[in-house]
Amino acid sequence: PQPPSPVPAPQFADDRSIPRDQVRRVLVIEDEPQFAHILYDLAHELGYRCLVAHGAADGFELATQFVPDAILLDMRLPDSTGLDVLQRLKDSPHTRHIPIHVVSAADNAQGAALQMGAIGYALKPTTRDELMKVFGRLEEKLTQKVKVVLLVEDDDLQRESVMRLIEDDDIEIVAVGSGEEALELLRTRVFDCMITDLRLPDMQGSELLKAMAAEEIVSFPPVIVYTGRNLTRDEETELQRYSRSIIIKGARSPERLLDEVTLFLHKVEAELSSERQGMLKTARGRDRIFEGRTILLVDDDVRNIFALTSALEQRGAAVEIGRNGREALEKLDQVREIDLVLMDVMMPEMDGLEATRRMRADPRFEKMPVIAITAKAMKDDREQCLAAGANDYLAKPVDLERLFSLLRVWMPKMERL
Repeated sequence: PQPPSPVPAPQFADDRSIPRDQVRRVLVIEDEPQFAHILYDLAHELGYRCLVAHGAADGFELATQFVPDAILLDMRLPDSTGLDVLQRLKDSPHTRHIPIHVVSAADNAQGAALQMGAIGYALKPTTRDELMKVFGRLEEKLTQKVKVVLLVEDDDLQRESVMRLIEDDDIEIVAVGSGEEALELLRTRVFDCMITDLRLPDMQGSELLKAMAAEEIVSFPPVIVYTGRNLTRDEETELQRYSRSIIIKGARSPERLLDEVTLFLHKVEAELSSERQGMLKTARGRDRIFEGRTILLVDDDVRNIFALTSALEQRGAAVEIGRNGREALEKLDQVREIDLVLMDVMMPEMDGLEATRRMRADPRFEKMPVIAITAKAMKDDREQCLAAGANDYLAKPVDLERLFSLLRVWMPKMERL
C-alpha cells in the first residue's frame, strides 16, 4: 500500500516531528494562524505537545494519524465546516473517544456540536481566562478515572437491562425511579451522561428536563431520552428545547443506546469487550437516521440527480426532485414531510441562493436544513451560500461519504420506530 500522503505543514512549526512520549498531545484545527499560535503557546505553557492544522481535511488526517489526547476545533474552516470534521471523527471507532472542544466565532452550531459529542463550545473572541477554562475541561476529561451515569427509570426490568448493557469497571451508574430523586441528585452532583425514560411516576420526562433547565443544577449533562413510544413532532421539538443533547431512541435499540453512551463517556472502543464492539458495529451499519426521511434534491443535471437519488434511496431515504429553485419552492409547498434540502447553486430560472433566501423568508421553512452544492469550492462561493441561509455546503463532484456525514449532522436528530 502507498504511504499516507504527508499532511501540509501549518504556517509555523508544530510538535508533530517530536517522537511520541508520555506528554499529552492536543490538536488545534484553526485556520487563523495568529489564533492557532495563541492556542499553541498556551498548550505549551500548560505542558502539552501541540499539533496544528489550518483546514478540515488536514485536521481529520492529523487526528487519524496521530490520535491526539484532545482536540480544539474551529467551526469555520476554508475547505469545510467544523461540524463535518466533528462528525467524521465521531464516526470513526479510532477517534470517537477523543474529547473535542469547539472554539469558534460561529454561534449557530452549538446545539449540533454538543449533540454530536463535543464536550464544550467557547465563542470567539475569547479571553485568556476562558481559554484556560477550555484546557481545564479537557484536562478533567483526560484525568477522570470513573465516569458517572444517572439513570432515571422506574421499571425494574428496564433499569436492570440498561445497567447490564452499559456497566463497566470505569463506570458508576446511579439509578433512580422518579424525576424528583433525579433533581435531588443533579443539584449536588456532576454526571457525565444521563439516560431517562419519558414516563416517570411523578412527572413526564419533558417536565423533568424543563425543571433541570429552570433550576440551578450543578451541570447539565448530555441527556439520552430512551423511550419505546412514538413521539409527535411537537413532542420532539419540545424535548429538544430543554437540552442541547437529546437523542430519542427506541426501546428496541440497545445497540443505539450503547453507541450514544460510549460516545458521551469518551470510551475507547478498542478496549470494550468484543461483544460490545460487535453491537456498536451493528448500530452503525443500520444508519437508521435515513429511514423514513424525505430529502428534496434540487438540481438541473440529470446525471447528478440519478447518482444522488440512488445513493440516498439505498440508505432508506425517499427523494423528491426539483429542477430549479422555483420547482423547489413548489415542492416544499406540496410535500409536507420534507426533512432536508440538497440545493444545487447553479441552476436556470432561479438559482439555489435565491431559492434558499426565499425559503428563509417563509416562517414555515426558517429552520429547514439546507445543504448547498457548489460547482467549485471557491471561498466566496461558500460565504455566499451561508449568507443566503444554507446550513452547510459541499463541492462537486459530490463525495458520497462526505454527503452522508453532512446529512447525519443536519438531518433532524429524531428516529422514528
